[in-house]
Amino acid sequence: QVQLVESGGGLVQAGGSLRLSCAASGRTFSSYAMGWFRQAPGKEREFVAGITGSGVTNVYADSVKGRFTISRDNAKNTVYLQMNSLKPEDTAVYSCAAGRRSFVIGQTPRSYDYWGQGTQVTVSL
Repeated sequence: QVQLVESGGGLVQAGGSLRLSCAASGRTFSSYAMGWFRQAPGKEREFVAGITGSGVTNVYADSVKGRFTISRDNAKNTVYLQMNSLKPEDTAVYSCAAGRRSFVIGQTPRSYDYWGQGTQVTVSL
């Protein structure tokens, strides 16, 4: 069982930056691939970024490539999402997720086994 707790969301102006954190419980954090998803009102949950258990490989949605960076610190059981050049269309609830196959970065929600409760990110004009 893995418990995930996100933090770092908030209100920011367009062009600004935020860093989200996701802290995981347990002693086998490095055995999980981690992903960030987001869901805006009235829209489906969408993949944002993912990273393998080792941290060597990452994948990004086209909409955030070049602006967002995913990273992890396995010693701290934490995965991060650095978000730069934020746009109003980035407004959503952001959730982190853990998948048992550490080397697989799934881009659909069902690829992941554990979810955090999410943190709100709001980008104003």
